[in-house]
Amino acid sequence: MKTRLIGAILAIVLAIVGTVVLTGYVRGADARAADGVAFVSVYVVSREIPAGAAAGEIGSSIEAKQIPAIAAVPGHITRLSALRGKVADTALKPGEQLITSRWVDPAALAARGDVTVPDGMQAVTIALPVQQVVGGAVTAGDTVGVIIAATTKAAGSLEDSRIARQVFHKVLVTAVQQGSTTAAKGADKSTEPVSVVMVTLARTTPDIEKLVWGQEFGTVWLTIEPKAASETGSSVVDGSVVFQ
Repeated sequence: MKTRLIGAILAIVLAIVGTVVLTGYVRGADARAADGVAFVSVYVVSREIPAGAAAGEIGSSIEAKQIPAIAAVPGHITRLSALRGKVADTALKPGEQLITSRWVDPAALAARGDVTVPDGMQAVTIALPVQQVVGGAVTAGDTVGVIIAATTKAAGSLEDSRIARQVFHKVLVTAVQQGSTTAAKGADKSTEPVSVVMVTLARTTPDIEKLVWGQEFGTVWLTIEPKAASETGSSVVDGSVVFQ
């Protein structure tokens, strides 16, 4: 009886000791494994980023994560400043890591004709003399200012007034077709043909209506207006302002 009791006690003690030793070994193995794993910072897409999206506008579509270095994709982005001035070369899906090869200069994307119309907008093409398109320097992927000059009547007045104003800022250019010509307007048919540039702009419905009005009943001028350009100070300009 006493022998069986001692044996049972020894078995319990050995089981406890074995459990403690095994637990310690497993914890030690986990610690040794963790010591051998380096973690790196990456940016992961949390919401789809469309092709052509500017890097400076994707903050709400990505999140920073710490992952084991072995899981990081070659060329992964660790600092968003490395993407300054670039656009997405293709659509990026949720779960993807941001990598340098997916981001390009806007001009490179434009050269392929891959500038897409943003959601909620339409595209409209206007034909302008080359001097009204910054000498033909406007290219797909640029953002432009739109100035409309026209002769119109002020509210409550019967007098015509020649006015001009910048009506839109930073309008996306999705395509440019250059090199066509058209006969000069007016009675003098001896005038040399005028070089024309076909510019396609992306804009909302109300803005497109104003653009068409300006093209049909006035004169449209485009400026190259980068994202850093100031939008302040615009006002209706007439002769009294120009010559004051």
